[in-house]
Amino acid sequence: MSIAENLAWVRERMQAACKRSGRNVDDVRLVAVSKTKPATAIEEAVAAGQTLFGESYVQEFMDKERTVPEAVEWHFVGALQTNKVKYLAGKVALIHSVDRLHLAAEISRQWGKIDRTIDLLIQVNIGQEASKSGTSETELASLVREIATFPNLKIKGLMTLPPYCDDPQEIRPYFRELRRLARHLHDLAIPGVEMRELSMGMTHDFETAIEEGATLIRVGTAIFGERQYKR
Repeated sequence: MSIAENLAWVRERMQAACKRSGRNVDDVRLVAVSKTKPATAIEEAVAAGQTLFGESYVQEFMDKERTVPEAVEWHFVGALQTNKVKYLAGKVALIHSVDRLHLAAEISRQWGKIDRTIDLLIQVNIGQEASKSGTSETELASLVREIATFPNLKIKGLMTLPPYCDDPQEIRPYFRELRRLARHLHDLAIPGVEMRELSMGMTHDFETAIEEGATLIRVGTAIFGERQYKR
């Protein structure tokens, strides 16, 4: 199937999931995760109406951002090192993966240099997996309070990457827990903090994520095919 056909399939599944859960499909945005894929694949997706793309590697993002001529919206969705933040400044609309104070401080500093602000999500390690990034549930509220004091950042919600399970139903509790945490943070009414975005759900579980409240789903394989890892 072509990228256009794959996108149509994903959108159909999004609509079906929204209908099942009584949600408006306009409240869920599809982030086409194009990591390891060439710029030509992004251009095919743009031709099919997709304008929001996610990248996980800074160098790859830089190469594509220079190459893709279309007016697209870029999100950074992968683990981010502080020494790479400067290369994203002013070029991405949202960073999904902020999980520590030192990283947030550097993001604020780099966006301050260009006198702009950046929207970000706090990544939570719901499954407490040592192999994955993300703050813990117990440290989440205090981290949000500290990050909210930085002048060039706007916290817009939460992100998670739950443990992989073949059965999406087994992942549902993790999505439900992220939504609960977002409600808790909303109720704390921390100045400058919004909980309007939940970034959760990928190719194998995005429908379940939508049913549990996702506003951003990060889909790569279902759109672009299997990843082509660099050796």
